[in-house]
Amino acid sequence: MLVLGILGSPKKKSNTAILLNAFLEEARKAGANTRFIDVDSMDIKPCKEYKVCESKGYCPIKDDMEKEIYSLFWEADLIVMATPVFFYSVPAQLKALIDRSQTQWARKYRLKIEDPGRKWRNGFVLSLGATKGANLFDGINLTAKYFYDAVGAVFKGSLEYRRIENPGDIKDHPTALKDAGEKAKELVAPFLKRRKVLFACSENACRSQMAQAFARFNAGDKVEAVCGGDNPAESVNEDMTKVMAEKGIDMHFRKPVSINDIITSNKPDIVVTMGCEVSCPAVPGAQLIEWDLPDPSGKSIEFMRGLRDDIENKVLDLIETL
Repeated sequence: MLVLGILGSPKKKSNTAILLNAFLEEARKAGANTRFIDVDSMDIKPCKEYKVCESKGYCPIKDDMEKEIYSLFWEADLIVMATPVFFYSVPAQLKALIDRSQTQWARKYRLKIEDPGRKWRNGFVLSLGATKGANLFDGINLTAKYFYDAVGAVFKGSLEYRRIENPGDIKDHPTALKDAGEKAKELVAPFLKRRKVLFACSENACRSQMAQAFARFNAGDKVEAVCGGDNPAESVNEDMTKVMAEKGIDMHFRKPVSINDIITSNKPDIVVTMGCEVSCPAVPGAQLIEWDLPDPSGKSIEFMRGLRDDIENKVLDLIETL
């Protein structure tokens, strides 16, 4: 599983960063993979309200949101946002990232397609404030609720700490770091119980992508579905994204990846090949399943629809066996 940590503080060694690192460290110890986004160091431009996302489903602003962050949102099983309180809300750097999630909101609520992990993904917040006001975190939690809905996650609550102002104060708090670690273990535990299935093909641009999406969409609570290729393409097949959208599944932010990269971080219990010649590293103890699926390269959109339906049926049958 992947835990994505988002640091909203403009200070890399802040109390907020210390708390987030404590959370991510315990997640790694429990067996999760983690990624870290320091929003202050990234190229994230504020929303310009062009409205292109609501009509066409993409943001015309080219920066790190398009290059990396949108796809990380959808790859993650758990998204953890850590932020200090700035005027009862989040810092401007983090707010820019949140505002730009309108693209994913639009794909779900305007275009009526959803990413395969939406039903299973969770979101959590770590918040620190210098004062002791009773309503100190209300603005952040309300913002987080709708941010997580936009990126496809269920808001699972927050840990909040008042009177954290001076450097290192969070270390002196009697329970904060322990709280963060315990919450990390609690949130990742259900995901780590899933069976791991790797869908493998040559380019990871079409067949394995569809199989992974159907598995995650239909059984993301029971199956950790990943996919990879031994010679990854530059991008996924456009016709594949079109026919999957016809089923209500959004593949826009998917990217081909290497089988080796997948196996390094996720040892699968089952490896399913798509019927192509794949040079797949040996995975001791993993069950190998071969699907005899035709190569869709150069085929018509009608062919792609038939292939999609065949893969969906095979995935549903596989889920039944698990």
